Amino acid sequence: MKRLKFSKKAGDIPLLICVFAMACFGCLMIYSASSYTAEVQYGDSLYFVKKQILGVVLGTAAMIGVSFLPYRKLIGFRFPAVIIAVILLVLVFVPGVGITNYGATRWIGFGGVTIQPSEIAKYAYALFTAAYFAKNYEKVKTVKGVLPVLGMGMVFCLLIIIEPNMSITMCVGMLMLGLIFLSGTNLKTFAVVLAPFIIAVPLLIILEPYRLQRLSAFIDPWASPKDEGYQLIQSLYALGNGGPFGTGLFNSTQKYRFLPFAESDFILSIMGEELGFVGLLIFFFFCGFIIYRGFKIAKNSKDKFGFLLASGFTLVYGIQVVVNALVVSGAIPPTGLPLPLISSGNTSLIITMASMGVLYNVSRGD
Repeated sequence: MKRLKFSKKAGDIPLLICVFAMACFGCLMIYSASSYTAEVQYGDSLYFVKKQILGVVLGTAAMIGVSFLPYRKLIGFRFPAVIIAVILLVLVFVPGVGITNYGATRWIGFGGVTIQPSEIAKYAYALFTAAYFAKNYEKVKTVKGVLPVLGMGMVFCLLIIIEPNMSITMCVGMLMLGLIFLSGTNLKTFAVVLAPFIIAVPLLIILEPYRLQRLSAFIDPWASPKDEGYQLIQSLYALGNGGPFGTGLFNSTQKYRFLPFAESDFILSIMGEELGFVGLLIFFFFCGFIIYRGFKIAKNSKDKFGFLLASGFTLVYGIQVVVNALVVSGAIPPTGLPLPLISSGNTSLIITMASMGVLYNVSRGD
């Protein structure tokens, strides 16, 4: 395979083009998935897509702006980043600031602006971990040496799980393990770190009745077709209806309020229905392209901080894509998690596009 070479002046332009194109494609799919619901609920079929277009504009500005900020300067932002992220996660539980929807308090609101702090926390944690291991690379082979990374990760996981938000908690946990592994630790230390996570997952499921219900629905969704199993069944109907080539753009039937969260967490199901299996393969090709370029940028970076920073940001994107795909296809228990760059939601969109700007800057070698 031909080795990628990046010009310091140009950087990885194809990555930025692909990210922008995916964000625009997301607006198209959000319109298709939400137009009927938006018309019924808000009297405006463009309600959700208008917000998403604003997110694309802001995200593009953030991506371009960040791409010219030398990534090495981000080392100095590692502590402010995690402090701000923790404060935002705590504000979720402050009455009058935190916003509760569908039994979960995952957002904060200021005026007409709504933010999901957990989306910011993932990238703040990746930045903190990359900076710590870059400065303390000689400590990565001992459990004591990775304790600061574990401790900060556990703080984030604790604050996110009590929202509750199991999906983002799992993403942060997988990000933590991925970065520790990539830091160059030995297998013994990694095994010691991994063991508590293996124990924690079943415990977190057992401790919350609704998670047990979701697990039961995952095992046999048709046992509760009108309750916990409903969303997964509707998602499978959408994917099955799409067949090899889909029903055609804008021709989904599940978006007519059969499938909940069709414009956000389960937008991939609508894509599968309208574009078919072949369409999804093409979509995942471009997702893989972003992941591939991200890890290539990491591999070609000039220092350990650039390697871990690019790897961390790429992992955040890749983990969410994979988990979302597994959820909507019924491969793992249902959980709420947006599809990066595609699902409705400006916090995720803007932060993800900004992170891609950082990857671009790493590719320039600034």
